[in-house]
Amino acid sequence: MKIWQTRSVITWLLSPLSLLFYIISTIRRTLFCKNYLKSYRSPVPILIVGNISVGGNGKTPLVIWLVEQLQQKGIKVGVISRGYGGSTKEYPQLVTAQSSAEQVGDEPVLIVQRTGVPLAISPNRQQSIELLLKTYSLDLIIADDGLQHYKLQRDFEWVVIDGERRFGNGFVLPAGGLRELPSRLKSVNALICNGGITQDNEHKMTLSTEYAINVKTNEKVALSELAQQQCVAMAGIGFPPRFFNMLANLGFNLTACHSFADHQAYSKEQLNPLAKQNEILLMTEKDAVKCRTFAEDNWFFVPINATFSEISTKQLLGPILQKLGIENE
Repeated sequence: MKIWQTRSVITWLLSPLSLLFYIISTIRRTLFCKNYLKSYRSPVPILIVGNISVGGNGKTPLVIWLVEQLQQKGIKVGVISRGYGGSTKEYPQLVTAQSSAEQVGDEPVLIVQRTGVPLAISPNRQQSIELLLKTYSLDLIIADDGLQHYKLQRDFEWVVIDGERRFGNGFVLPAGGLRELPSRLKSVNALICNGGITQDNEHKMTLSTEYAINVKTNEKVALSELAQQQCVAMAGIGFPPRFFNMLANLGFNLTACHSFADHQAYSKEQLNPLAKQNEILLMTEKDAVKCRTFAEDNWFFVPINATFSEISTKQLLGPILQKLGIENE
């Protein structure tokens, strides 16, 4: 939200509520840290990928990158997710590549389709972990989001920061977009900067793409080929402008950009009018998992890959491999 990026009259009017939010959340975290409130310790190490701010910071590409890196090293990894945006009430539940994004959430389906990783969803993280460990033999479990879910003990905390928006106006909810103050970052294991200017204590994550994929046929097409045509873009993610700006930087001449709410469900009737038959409709991969059953021939999604420098890769993976007793080559 734009009002969370600057300080205005609305900010100060909401500041008493933000103070209340901060006091309650701080007391709650302290009670968990001091063991006055019960928390769950998993039999296998837990790594949380989260953030201190509301909105899309780029957690999903990071989770996919981390899963792939660990899989390449022979580590048996699983993922747990709240399944936000899904309509199912059946928890815990294993997610497959054929699962309905409308039922279990778009991000879990996307992660499984990209990596084949064992993944379970439930608002109760303990239930998801127990289901995964009952079904699979795992060395490590990644929690997609859940930095503030202190009922779950963790071995590693990675925080993703939007390098362009940073921490907005510096206020916690509702006057600002922060769940916790930036001082919380002093206690995490790794800070990942997505876009913008990377600070000295942060690892730079670069998001890139090599091609587009037809939503209906799954055919890969060179970006240069699509860029020569009239294109319309849509995105239902935490921060749609990031996707639109990426397409513009890749040379796409976009005739229109349509922003939707994060995790929004779509229908054919809703999306058909966005692009004419002679135009290309470009969407994120997260959107595409919800549109495959009714996609048109001119709908394409752009898969995003996260990359890190060799030094950052070793520094990020090193503590995990050490915990698992594996040499970091």
